[in-house]
Amino acid sequence: MTTAREIMTPDVTCVGEKESLADAAQKMADLGVGSLPICGDDNRLKGMLTDRDIVVKALAKGRSATDVTAGELAEGKPVTIGADDDAQEILRTMSQYKVRRLPVIDGHQLVGIVAVADVARALPDRPVGDLIDALSS
Repeated sequence: MTTAREIMTPDVTCVGEKESLADAAQKMADLGVGSLPICGDDNRLKGMLTDRDIVVKALAKGRSATDVTAGELAEGKPVTIGADDDAQEILRTMSQYKVRRLPVIDGHQLVGIVAVADVARALPDRPVGDLIDALSS
């Protein structure tokens, strides 16, 4: 069975928990992505930050993107997948938590990201279609 390690995008860029939302937005623009993992000084994953988070949780509330840190928007324990977890576990986790991207963890180290597109390329149509239905509802 296909594992997260086999289909993930490796070499993930993090935004530091103490970096501003302006810095995070610039990284997203430079990388052409809509989300970044938030990593602490201890190199542990603190959460995920999306472009939507920046707009809805900060800018729309009149908060300055230069004054708010990425860590301030990290909420709860991030949803992750183990590097050696199989595709069925990826599908189950994405469906259960209604997330389109999963940070891939090996021990306590962030080693990659699995996105819906990665799953779609690696698996047959049926399970991917079920996942899309679950994310859309």
